[in-house]
Amino acid sequence: MPNHELAGVYVAAITPLRNDYSPDIEAIPELLRFYAERGNHGALLLGTTGEGPSFSPSERVAIYEAATAIKASHPDFRLLAGTGTPSLSESIDLTKAAFELGFNGVVVLPPYYFRNASEGGLLQWFQQLINSAVPKDRFLLYYHIPDVSGVPVNLEFLIKLKQLYPIRFAGLKDSTGNRDFAQVLGETFGSQLAVFTGNDMLLSHALENHAAGCITAMANFASPQLRQIWDAYQRGEIDEQGQHQIDSWRDILQNYQPYGPSLKALLAKQYTLPLWPACPPLTDLPEDLAQKAHQELFG
Repeated sequence: MPNHELAGVYVAAITPLRNDYSPDIEAIPELLRFYAERGNHGALLLGTTGEGPSFSPSERVAIYEAATAIKASHPDFRLLAGTGTPSLSESIDLTKAAFELGFNGVVVLPPYYFRNASEGGLLQWFQQLINSAVPKDRFLLYYHIPDVSGVPVNLEFLIKLKQLYPIRFAGLKDSTGNRDFAQVLGETFGSQLAVFTGNDMLLSHALENHAAGCITAMANFASPQLRQIWDAYQRGEIDEQGQHQIDSWRDILQNYQPYGPSLKALLAKQYTLPLWPACPPLTDLPEDLAQKAHQELFG
């Protein structure tokens, strides 16, 4: 059974933009309804797929505010906010804003500018953030994506943070794609740490190692299949066929990185959503590549 109240399948949401690269605030509730009706338990706003670091604090808060409209039609749909920035005070303000708006949790990048900071300094940064901005009944997930952030994390750090904040430090989004690390997390923490894999190909493996679920880019279109795998596991079953399909799609999609622009193009083609632009420095997926990706994925 789920090992945490946040457990489940989450989509790493794209961010709708206008032609001037400002957030298309009016489009956000409808996009979240699309996600909710395709089996996602919730969505992460302004993660990597959502181009989070490209937006100002005021733009981020406006996106958070718009997202809360989903609760009117889908009250159980969970909202996670990407709130990590290199600035401690800015991260505190964004985290406070998300929780004041009723978000279920935050997913926090480590301060990624000073990559050689000590483990003690990183621990102090997260202590200040949690003490200042995370209510005692809400949850913070560490966003572990060292290939992008440049900040790896070790088990000792996670153990210390969990000892200090057994409730508020709920777990992590592990986007390393490392099977061995997923297993080590399970062996070390069991069900005490809510681990969400960021790699769809590892979902079954991660669940077998006590993971709580996934937060992935591919859930933008593959959420029914991901949910099927998750539901099967809750029944004590392994959906090998479903995982094989996910693996095949992921093999294709990873040829079209970064995922944000590619998914915007694919969602527009497959589901007639608007073709939203990517925010510079990212660029839109060229039409010929969008056609090729769409054909390879959907036939």
